[in-house]
Amino acid sequence: MEERPILKNRIFLYLTEFFAGMSVMAVELGASRLLAPYFSSSQIVWTIIIGTIMIAMALGNIYGGRAADKNPNPDKLYARIIIASVWIALIPVLGKYIIIFISGILIFTVNSNFLIIAGFVACMVIFVFPLFLLGTVTPSLVKYTVDNLDNNGKLVGNLNAANTIGSIIGTFIPTFISIPAVGTSITFLIFAAILLILCAIYFISSKISIKKIKRLPVAMFIFVLCIIFGHKSNFAFWQNDLLYEGESIYNYLQVYEDDRALYFSTNVLFGIQSIYLKEKGLTGYYYDFAMAAPYMSDIKEKESMDILILGNGTGTYATQCKRYFDTDLNITGVEIDDKITKLAKKYFDLPDDVEVITYDGRAFLNATDKKYDVIMVDAYQDITIPFQMSSVEFFTEVKDHLKEDGVMVVNMNMKSSGKDSINDYLSDTICEVFPYAYTCDTFGVSNRELFASDNPEMIEVFRENVAKEENSQLIWMMGEVDKKLVKYEKGEHVMTDDKAPVELLGMKVIDELIQDEVAYYKEIFKTQGIKGVIDNL
Repeated sequence: MEERPILKNRIFLYLTEFFAGMSVMAVELGASRLLAPYFSSSQIVWTIIIGTIMIAMALGNIYGGRAADKNPNPDKLYARIIIASVWIALIPVLGKYIIIFISGILIFTVNSNFLIIAGFVACMVIFVFPLFLLGTVTPSLVKYTVDNLDNNGKLVGNLNAANTIGSIIGTFIPTFISIPAVGTSITFLIFAAILLILCAIYFISSKISIKKIKRLPVAMFIFVLCIIFGHKSNFAFWQNDLLYEGESIYNYLQVYEDDRALYFSTNVLFGIQSIYLKEKGLTGYYYDFAMAAPYMSDIKEKESMDILILGNGTGTYATQCKRYFDTDLNITGVEIDDKITKLAKKYFDLPDDVEVITYDGRAFLNATDKKYDVIMVDAYQDITIPFQMSSVEFFTEVKDHLKEDGVMVVNMNMKSSGKDSINDYLSDTICEVFPYAYTCDTFGVSNRELFASDNPEMIEVFRENVAKEENSQLIWMMGEVDKKLVKYEKGEHVMTDDKAPVELLGMKVIDELIQDEVAYYKEIFKTQGIKGVIDNL
């Protein structure tokens, strides 16, 4: 084994372990943000990320130990770290294209569990190799240093502690500092740079001829190119007309427009979360259908009405209610993502008198005693359904915060034609708490509204109030709602805080939606191949 004086410096050893551990966790969190705009940030996606990374680290540990025994040359370890740093730097440049390429292939070949398979393959291709290389650090350093330092057991313990401390810090920095401040892409570049600097210090201090470390200048050159081409988090790289694209602690965010409206989305592949019409009319989306809830709560007979929106988003529902109802409305929105609220005020004309509280929806209910005439539950974001807002316990909390004739309206965004779908489970769970519930499918999209109350006359009240309405647009809209209202008959699918398999149930609906969307192109693919698909896009 070649002598490297710098390895006798315990601080450098610990720094190597520290930054290796930090980079692993930073890449893991960056992986979740890179995948989320395409596959969601559900528990299933997190499971895939954690599982693949653990596979990579385990294989790295095995290989690192064996490689160090076979050839105890520390130059090999730091050369591997150089390769890992370059790979990490390339992720923001190439990662999104790889994800779309993999998805494009699998969408024509996989009939079920598309997101699971696509997410797993994408993780394996993009993230396993650099983390495998970083997994070789600990066993290699132990081998390279046990002959140089006494107290080998203490050394191994300290090395592992340094790696763990780095992992802890690497968990917090991306989530709370770098990703919200500069984005996922630059976060990858920052940690790639740290690893590259670490290797540069090692090779330069060891006075190794530049001819023997050609990888270092090549790596630096590639890193500079990655800075130039990979510093922007343009996940929807095919869209050049976005008004806003950015990230928060919780979400990828984008705002775009057409001649008719402005749109907000947290996912580049699965629908929109909010809409704002430039002509300020009815949206044609589920927000209009949900406006039936105030009628069911006797809005025409009340001087004022208290409305709570759990999952305020950019405030489309609040804006529409304020715009169309003459009654004095006291609207409170609860939105966990403060950046979304800022976008609501900047782009979506959220009324100033709508109070928005930055909080988790269920936690807010636990913190307030106020009762409301209408509670709108709209927290089921894109393809991610939070289990804690899908259980009997949650809907019991909602019921406890409704007035005697209050109405809860829930936007369920995964309408399915199959049996035992996520909406069946949600509806059965709601009916475990509320004795009266009606569903209403919206126009042409996958949303379904569910209205629930303790009031047995909620539909009669709805029709009586609509009969007093003078706005022709609302009269027509509520007529469409009335046609589609169906009394829900309770089944046996009840979810609790202890057992709410929303991710797996949601995945079944996503498979169905994807198959419906790509059925046309699958037929073209069978007869004309990939060229035919491209020609018909």
